[in-house]
Amino acid sequence: MKTIKNIGYVLTFLGFAFFIGSIFTGTYKVTPEAYQNWIESKGIKSEVFIENTKNDLVNQEMSSWQLSNIIIENAKASNEQIKSEKEIAWDKIIHLKWNKTSKEYIYPLIRNSATGWFVNNTTLWFFITFGFTIIGGLLVFLPDYKLLGPAGIKNNGIFQHSATNRGIIGFITAFFFIAFYFFLYFFPNYIINPILAVDGVSEGLNEFVKTFFNVERKPNDGSPASQWFLYGFMYCSVMTVFAVRMFIKYRHNKYQMIRTAVVLFFQIAFAFLIPEILVAFNKPWFDFKNAWPLNYTFFFDWSIDGLIESGNLGIFMFVWGIVLTLVVVPVMVYFYGKRWYCSWVCGCGGLAETLGDPYRQLSDKSLFSWKIERWLIHGVLLFAIVMTGLTLYLYLAEIPSWKEVAFGISGYDIQTWYGFFIGSIFAGVIGTGFYPILGNRTWCRFGCPLAAYLGLVQRFKSRFRITTNGGQCISCGNCSTYCEQGIDVRSYAQKGQNIVRSSCVGCGICSAVCPRGVLKLENGEDTGSSRTEIKEVLLGNDIDLLSMTKKND
Repeated sequence: MKTIKNIGYVLTFLGFAFFIGSIFTGTYKVTPEAYQNWIESKGIKSEVFIENTKNDLVNQEMSSWQLSNIIIENAKASNEQIKSEKEIAWDKIIHLKWNKTSKEYIYPLIRNSATGWFVNNTTLWFFITFGFTIIGGLLVFLPDYKLLGPAGIKNNGIFQHSATNRGIIGFITAFFFIAFYFFLYFFPNYIINPILAVDGVSEGLNEFVKTFFNVERKPNDGSPASQWFLYGFMYCSVMTVFAVRMFIKYRHNKYQMIRTAVVLFFQIAFAFLIPEILVAFNKPWFDFKNAWPLNYTFFFDWSIDGLIESGNLGIFMFVWGIVLTLVVVPVMVYFYGKRWYCSWVCGCGGLAETLGDPYRQLSDKSLFSWKIERWLIHGVLLFAIVMTGLTLYLYLAEIPSWKEVAFGISGYDIQTWYGFFIGSIFAGVIGTGFYPILGNRTWCRFGCPLAAYLGLVQRFKSRFRITTNGGQCISCGNCSTYCEQGIDVRSYAQKGQNIVRSSCVGCGICSAVCPRGVLKLENGEDTGSSRTEIKEVLLGNDIDLLSMTKKND
């Protein structure tokens, strides 16, 4: 069995090595047609830029790094020349921003200019990257069914391993996660070859949908993969492989088995397959489980207009998004707590519970961390509310989002700031990249505005609570150690007090690792103080057993 695991490690390492190494290889050749389409689609009007880049790029073979540098340098030179003229032609200025230029200007041209082995061998390329990694991951985890012994709590050596106790392996893993998110969000022009690995999957899915549903095909009706398709496929693949690990590790707990299966289903079906099927039907990409304010772009003008212009289905999506946020979310939290979403439906929570499970013990349990958590997560919620309110005001008042509102700030500026700092840096780079350093629920605990909204309802008006039997607690500390939300569960258990903290996502791991069955997830009556009252705990040291025996006689 250990040999099988070692083979799995080798295959996984090779898959990652090929995936990462491809970033620094491959050639690109810009055809005259691709160049002209790019100039027109981007509305570039600078004659100097057009002439210079045409001479430097068209029919030339080069790497993505060289191609990107040529475009940026020519754009800078063009802007300087335009600004040096007596009358500046502002419409010819090419606006360069480090977090936008690569993905908005450069990526489309490079994506359509890929040539060579990666383009011609997408099936083999998929196999030696995703194939090796997925098969390797399964070979690493499946033998644990025997190696871990009988079903039960298995966290042996987790604080001694370099990968799960902020050791060198953990920091290397964090670096990989962070780097990937930076490339994905801001520099997709450098990960064309990794994207090509799932080209066949994207086109195959599109072909299957159109054949199965007998959808009329149009000329050039292909579906090449984008960086977001790559991300979605990677997300589902990683969750699936690590879900196998969860099934094996927590096979003694039916709640964890069912919960893992359900959150995996929602990610694959609702966050990946259904949106891709909608795109194949030329409908808007839409995740039916993604509620505002987590889906912070839902009320943006382009989003509302796109849904309304899509006919009855688009209008249904828009109405459903509002109903989900204002009705479904609070009602479900009342009956089942925020766990129904955060631990059973949400993709962010799903990744945290599968890929992030080895890191849950790294969550900070200090009072200082709890204070930061409360201010930060509710501050993000307030930011989201203000941004959305301003966005809706501008939309209803038919004021362009780019127009200055006050102090030189426009609605577009606020949307961009939120998208950059919260949507990209916090949710992606920090939220996932810092799993091996800060624990697996960094985003959910400190930044998710929807988690803050759900938590407020759960804290004050919900039937959900984790009940405790303090008389049986042996103060082993497993519950607090493995609480991903940084809750000191043991202190509640010792007092026999119900846990109704707004940050609790009801993952149930505290109950799963408790050796005495002290903790139980329940949906009881919502009778005010009954959820938070401290019950009297009868401990052996508090009574005189001899006196009780004589009294009973």
